[in-house]
Amino acid sequence: MKIALVGNPSVGKSLIFNQLTGLGVEVSNYPGSTAEMKGGSLCYQRRKLEVVDLPGIYALDGSSEEEEEILVRTFLSGGEADAVVVVMDGTRLERNLYLLIQVAEFGIPMVAVLNMVDEVTRQGLAIDTERLSAELGVPVLPTAASLGQNIAKIIPFAIERAVVPDLIVPYNTSIQAAIRSLGKMAGATRKDSLRALQGIGTDEVLLEAAATIAEQIEKQQHMTATQIIAANRHNAANRIATAVVSEAEKRLGFDADHLLASAFPGIPLLIITLLGMLTIVFVLGSYLEEQIVFLFEIYTVQPLLAAGWTPLAEAVGMSILLALQAGIGIAFPFVFIFYILISVIEDSGYMTRAAFLADNAMHRMGMHGGGIIPLVLGLGCNVPAIMGLRMLKSRRERMIGAFLITMVPCSARTVIILGIVAAFVGLAAAFSIYILVLSLIIFTGLLLSKYTPGEQFGMIMEMAPLRWPEPRQVLTKAWGRMQEFFFIAMPMLLVGSVILGLLDFVGLTAAFEALIAPFSETVLGLPAYAASALIFGILRKEMAFETLVILAGTSNLTAVLSPLQLTVFAVVSVLFVPCVSTIAVLAREMGYRITAAVTCYTVLLGIASGACINLLFG
Repeated sequence: MKIALVGNPSVGKSLIFNQLTGLGVEVSNYPGSTAEMKGGSLCYQRRKLEVVDLPGIYALDGSSEEEEEILVRTFLSGGEADAVVVVMDGTRLERNLYLLIQVAEFGIPMVAVLNMVDEVTRQGLAIDTERLSAELGVPVLPTAASLGQNIAKIIPFAIERAVVPDLIVPYNTSIQAAIRSLGKMAGATRKDSLRALQGIGTDEVLLEAAATIAEQIEKQQHMTATQIIAANRHNAANRIATAVVSEAEKRLGFDADHLLASAFPGIPLLIITLLGMLTIVFVLGSYLEEQIVFLFEIYTVQPLLAAGWTPLAEAVGMSILLALQAGIGIAFPFVFIFYILISVIEDSGYMTRAAFLADNAMHRMGMHGGGIIPLVLGLGCNVPAIMGLRMLKSRRERMIGAFLITMVPCSARTVIILGIVAAFVGLAAAFSIYILVLSLIIFTGLLLSKYTPGEQFGMIMEMAPLRWPEPRQVLTKAWGRMQEFFFIAMPMLLVGSVILGLLDFVGLTAAFEALIAPFSETVLGLPAYAASALIFGILRKEMAFETLVILAGTSNLTAVLSPLQLTVFAVVSVLFVPCVSTIAVLAREMGYRITAAVTCYTVLLGIASGACINLLFG
């Protein structure tokens, strides 16, 4: 049996999916977070079930070219689901009912889940679920996914009580007449007739007949058939919502939006929040790094050196230990702490407040305020940030966003900035790198906004409700993101470290360094082995740092490099070429031409920035 979850963005659909299947799907409290269809299996009463999490969408009508909308329409039309669970946000019932009305017209057995009932009560509202069920003609289950309330009841509820809805929208007489005419002329169902009148479908005969009728309707009503159908559905949603929602005793509380969503003190608070995140990552990460590296030195490196192994075995063993020390001792503390903080920001609903505050500034860089969401996501990882560009409406905005995101210091680059510059040079120097990168991002955005062709759109985005993040969910999300580090970055680091150790053992590393030394030492002021480490940063950004430790032969980098050299290395690493994963996703999302342009631009920007710093302060 296959059960599909359908709903608007930010209704808690992916959180419900995660709790039902245990797949650890990332759950984010901002619009556009579900970009692809996800599936998972579970066992209920010795019966295997498949649950499908469809992308969050607002509507199924119109001839929209939105990939998510097309995907959901195709899935529902194909009859793949045995039952549909429509997840609704109780605090925005009318808008959610608009989508439910359209899903009901597909004639698939369904139930409705009224989520966020805790938020409904907090806002001083009450929803009569029994009357809502009667109005919709489908069973309704109230839930609070963030609290885990009634989540376990969803699967048995869908299996035992899903019914084909008998909800009939009272369409305009001209639309009703058109449905009857198309049924007689082409044998079309009510659902197919409505879609055909909106220009949706694959039956050319039906579409041609519907287009003729739609043209006549527009002449008579002075509105398109699509507009009339949408208005009728909105009226039906409004009538149902008005009938079932009532005022209750409102819980008194502090209105946080008055502070967070206004220019003052919202913008200063946003800046403080971002700076506070970086400071926490530095302080806690540095402490954990120091402790872990110390333990590695005492219990692994020193015993290996005293073991008296053959030179080759010692070289391989030391390479493995240095890789483990660099990955677990240096990278892990910074990355994991950052992922915890970014998960808190996402799940709290603060991300949409940041988008509204940033709207004016983002418009100057060619995007609307929603563009701040993938940019902030880029602080965690550029890969999901690039995928998040789908929420931007025009190719122009996505193109500008692609350039800017690849310059955002992700968690791996944060490891370099904090692990090298903050730890060995100072916190002020580390923040200066962030200021430099931010200045270059703004400059690039202004430049691209001026010369990139295409149309720029305004921002329409719902304000996600503020809520306390659930600690278990935050840790689960952070740990899920860390799995990429352990299963992709660490194996690459171990293999790369052993290869580097062997190349160094046979003398090939020295030959490459001799070849690159003139450029590295003259232009960037870096020793040749530091330039070799930069190349490995293309695989994974933090590998530039980790490889530098391996090639330097010590985790105490101040013993081999000056503060200026450490700063130049960090700047070039941060700006120099996106990692392989980012390049691959960028090519898939934007095409190879844009990917090549972004790569070339970042190479030149990284080298030029490093050269300027070396020239000015060397």
